[in-house]
Amino acid sequence: MDGAVKRQPSRADFRFFLSHRVRYVELDTQGIVFNAHYLTWYDEAVSDYIRAAGWAYQDEVKASGADFHVVRGLVEYKVAIGRKAEIEIGARCTRIGRSSVTFQPAVFPAGGDTLLATGEIVWVLTDQATRRPIPVPDKLRSMLSVFEGMDFSAAP
Repeated sequence: MDGAVKRQPSRADFRFFLSHRVRYVELDTQGIVFNAHYLTWYDEAVSDYIRAAGWAYQDEVKASGADFHVVRGLVEYKVAIGRKAEIEIGARCTRIGRSSVTFQPAVFPAGGDTLLATGEIVWVLTDQATRRPIPVPDKLRSMLSVFEGMDFSAAP
């Protein structure tokens, strides 16, 4: 999502979805979803995705003293979404760097294939005492590799 032309995601690219029904409170004066709510949906989907992959988030934070911080949140709007829309927010991991994990969220109608919105969320793992980036644990790399069927192993 760095400005280079990339293929838009399709529903088939995702193995995890979070269901949601758009609420009145999420609408703006135009009767469509207010832009800030997309990032809330993306955050919920990514958090549920990582738990579905097997990462016990809160347990890991307590045990390690490390936590992730969002350093990038991008929304690309494709089709306006209105009140009471039944949607599914897909989430997938697309890259793991030394200290970062990149996720791609995408919004589809419930059971449908039309891409309504997409984006990018980047987390950086930091030591909570120093607030400095630290390496992503091999355990998480392995879990996400298995969950996605991709190789996220660290570069030598």
